Parts: sequence; structure tokens; C-alpha cells
Amino acid sequence: MTVSKLFLRWSLVAACAPLLLLTGCPGDPATTSAAPGKTASTATAPTLTPAKPQQQTPSTADTAQSSNNSYKVQQLIANAERSYKSGVTNYQNGRLEAARTDFDFAVDMLLTSGIDVKTEPLLSDEIEHLLNAVNALELAALKQGNGFSPPLEEAPLATAEELTFAPNPELVARLNSELNITSDLPLVINDQVAGYINVFSNSESFRRHMAASLQRVGKYRGLIQNVLKEEGVPQDLIYLAVAESGFQPQVVNAGSGAGGMWQFMTYTAPEYGLTRNGYFDYRFDPEKSSRAYARYIKSLYKQFGDWYLAMAAYDWGPGNIQKAVMRTGYADYWELYRRNVMPKETRAYVPQILAAVIMAKNPERYGLNKLVPSPAIIYDTVNVSYAIDLRLVADVTNSSVAELVALNPALLRLRTASDISFDLHIPPGTKDLYTERLKNVPEDKRANWRFHEVKAGESIESLATDLHSHASEIAEANGLSLSDSLAAGDKLVIPIAGPASSTNQQRYVARRGDTLVTIADRFNISTEDLRRWNTLSSRAIKPGRTLNVAEPIRRASYAGRRGNARGRGNPRGSRLSRTSKSSGRSSSRASRSAGATSAHSSKAASHASSSKTSHARASTPSAKTKRRSGR
Repeated sequence: MTVSKLFLRWSLVAACAPLLLLTGCPGDPATTSAAPGKTASTATAPTLTPAKPQQQTPSTADTAQSSNNSYKVQQLIANAERSYKSGVTNYQNGRLEAARTDFDFAVDMLLTSGIDVKTEPLLSDEIEHLLNAVNALELAALKQGNGFSPPLEEAPLATAEELTFAPNPELVARLNSELNITSDLPLVINDQVAGYINVFSNSESFRRHMAASLQRVGKYRGLIQNVLKEEGVPQDLIYLAVAESGFQPQVVNAGSGAGGMWQFMTYTAPEYGLTRNGYFDYRFDPEKSSRAYARYIKSLYKQFGDWYLAMAAYDWGPGNIQKAVMRTGYADYWELYRRNVMPKETRAYVPQILAAVIMAKNPERYGLNKLVPSPAIIYDTVNVSYAIDLRLVADVTNSSVAELVALNPALLRLRTASDISFDLHIPPGTKDLYTERLKNVPEDKRANWRFHEVKAGESIESLATDLHSHASEIAEANGLSLSDSLAAGDKLVIPIAGPASSTNQQRYVARRGDTLVTIADRFNISTEDLRRWNTLSSRAIKPGRTLNVAEPIRRASYAGRRGNARGRGNPRGSRLSRTSKSSGRSSSRASRSAGATSAHSSKAASHASSSKTSHARASTPSAKTKRRSGR
């Protein structure tokens, strides 16, 4: 299908680090925006739960210091509440991304204030209040299909399938005379292809989409073309993504649930190795999804013996193309086109791709001037089968959370699962550094602990304050005594307690929309433990079922388990290396002491294919055309 009605999955950036505090989501939000020339609809905000009234500070303390702290706490809470109320206003008006920014700012303001939350009950209560309020809004938004997600502008190709082109021999002749390119695809310039070249070159909205696609492909060209070469697929079939997604790896079709750069359906993605769960969705991994695309399009070529028919089958479904061939007796795309046995979108699909191939070979000739391709994406990959927070990954690789998010579009959360293997992409050249530094962090602590390279003037006490840890635990984890001084360049692991549960309940009654992942996140337990405690054989949870939820071991104070950690590579007296003086990334980001990890989980929307023989995505329902079964 074209890139119509596709939506960009919530993309995290550096400013979104506070999202680590929010609970997991049962589904991936997707919102819509209007096509060019139409008025955008406003996202619907669910009914709000009234915010907790602003809490008042205690009476003025006897000492000046206490009075000053009380004033600072009062000001912090007042500022946080103002940001929260601004978020509520944006939320009610459908400005969900602005609401998310306001909510993040409110929570982050409290956690990065420098005031020890543990000694200020009022501040701790305010953080818990904000988290609960924001989480309630997020869940309410998800129930109505919104969530805090920015919409993707509907691409102009949404309307391209409606275009018809009168015969124009002069245009066709001119374009053929200018066609001095080589391609590993059979290129045809007829009235349909020439018409799309003309429109894509001269219409502002279409030209803008083409320019954005051809700039974005620079990021993935090398990666995709290597995969196509390895799989024996023509290199120029890379431009099929212009029609599918514009080379955006996280787009999701709101109607069908098809997702990723190559638009695979949730129920067919596993057939091509694209694992999908509450923590990651490999449909959004450019390399893995490109491999799946290459293998699928090649299988279609083997079935039909023609690349044009293979492309049409990729769009409409092989079963439908096979029926059209059987009905007409012609295994030829253009003959099927002339006989009008394909839907409008499939009739437009192949000519659009051919037009994109031709224009990409010589963009300046077709009005796409001054294109600067995005820098190529490169990375190392480590396979992780343990829970690890991206903040810790950023620490040990001297990178940032934003960089890691950009390298891992398939990761739906800011941490990996504890019981599901995941291929984590990290900055190029950092694989050995990652492996070496993580040796000092116990595997079962990697979801919460941090890594820090000491700066001049820092001490164990100051690090404990800044990173919301305890000096005794930092000393214990690194084989130090509290009296030891630190030198700039020292590498330390920082024990940080896991998020505390807001409830001590041991049993939970499942509600509508609950999943293993959301329940596990709510009680800070693993899905594996949840299954074991309740003898669950599947991920499905029936509403009304009472489940055992036990307080996980990782909630307990690390101080009570030091004996175990000491044997994990940090015996007393063995300080971590001081030899490396590379400029590491220090962090003052607070621990997630007040809430469970958030994520943007994938939307599990899908519907049955119209063709039983279809292998891929089903298309978005439309009043204008009967959409077909695809990937």
C-alpha cells in the first residue's frame, strides 16, 4: 500500500529521560492527522481524574536551614504542579505530545532538584502523586486509542492512487530520451510512470515527500542494499519503501496494524523472524525487517517469475494476484492493469515505485535539488538476555540515551526484558567497552544500577547524593571504604534501589486490557515469575482472574544482600580500573525511585487478511478502494 494513514510511533529523545519513571503501556498509541488540504482532527482526551490538590508544606522549622529547605520544597512542588496543570490543559485539548512534555518536565524537576527525596516526605509524596496522575492519564488515553504519541503527517501518496493520466506521447518520449540510467530492475516509462514522475516533480506536496524519502534513505541505504545483495534481490527494490513508509522505521498503519519500514502485519511478522512482544518489535529494526522484506519479495518473484507482479503481490497479496492471473490468463502486470482487475492502490503502486527509482537516480533533473542524504547509521550489536536500563548502557558506552534510542527503533521500552533475548545496537566501536565495564555490574542489577566515571572533586558521599544511592553501598560495591578518596577517572558502579511498589498487596484481580507485561510492570516483577506463580501457559489474561503477585527479590535493600554481590566480580579491595582516562558520560539523572519503567509499547492492532493465501500486511480500510491482503 502507499504510505497513507501511517503513523509515527512515539520516538524518544534526550529530553524524554523522565519517561523512565512511567509504567508500561498495554498497547502502542497511534494518532491520526489529516491529509493535505483537510482539517486535522483533534485527538480525543479521555475523562480526567481530578488531580490531587497541591500539598502544603509543614510549618516553618526552627532553624534557618530547615526553613530554607522547606521553602525550596514548597517552590518545587508549586512549579511542578504548574507544569502538571499545563499538561492537563494540553491533554484536554488533544495536544498529547505537548502534554507529555509538560508531564515529563514536572517529574524531572523534582528528581533533579538536588534535594534528597528520602529526607523530604512531602517531596516524595508529590512525586508519587504526579506519577500516579500521569499514569492514569496515559492508561485512559490508551483505552481510547490515543496515548501520548505525535502524529505523522499523512503523506501525499495517500491521494496519488486517485490520479489518472491521459496519454501523453510527448512526455513519455522526452522522459525516455532522458533515461540514461542503469538499473537491475526492468524499467518502463509509459503513460502511468511518466504521469507519476511529472506529478512527483511538480506538485509541492508530492515533491516534498519524495525529497524527504530520498534524504532519509541515506541513513539506511548501505544497510538495506547489503541485505538485498546477500538475499539475491535487485538493489533498486530498495525504493519500494518510498511507497510503504518513506524509509521511516517506526510507522504503524492505524487501520491494519501493519508496521515498520516494510509494513509487516503483527500476525505474519514472526514467519519472517520479526519477533514482537511487549518489550520490542523487530518490525521496526531496519536490518531485520529489511531481511524479512528481501526474503518475502524474493519468494513472490519465485512464485510469479516477474518483479512487477511480485511488487503487486507485496501490495495486494499473492492470493489476489494469483486469482487475477487465473481469471485473465495473463501473468503480466501491465495486462492486468489494462484489464482493470486490480484495485486502484495496486494499479498505482508499481508505477509509483518505478517513478521513485528513476527519480532517485537523477534527483536534480526532476526538481529534487540540494538533497543532502542523512548520515549512514552504523553500530555494534550485543545480544542481551537480561534486563538492562538504557541509562546504564549509555554510561558504559560513553553515549547518550537519545543516541541509543535512535539506534534501537525496535526497542519499545527504555530497558530490555529480563527473560527475552534482544539484539541491542550500541555505538560503533564500543562492544568491547560494553562487555568489559558490565563485568562489574551484577546481571540482576543492570536494570537499576549505574556506571560512573569520577570527575575531579567528587566523593563517595557526593555521588550518593547526586545519584540517589547510599555511600555505604557505593563503597561496598566497589571494594572501597567510606574514608577512601576518589580520583578523576575512577570507574565506579553505583547501586541504586529498584522502584518501590506503591502497594504491598500480594494478589491482583486482572482487568480488561491487562497483559502479562503490564501486570509485571505494575508490581515490578518479571513475566517469568508471574507465569510461574500462577501456572500460566500463555500470555493471555482473562479479566476477573485473581493472580498471585509476590514482592520481587530486587525490591529488597541491596545492603541485605551484599554477600552475594561481592562474589560477582568485585571482591573487597579490588577497585575498578583507574587507568582509563577517556572522557566518560557522568549522569546526575535521578534513579527511578518513584515509579516503574515506562515504555512505548507496540500497538497490537491487526485484522484478518482478505486472502487466505496472503503472507503479509493487510491494507487500511478505505471508503474509496477495497484494500487487499498484503504482508
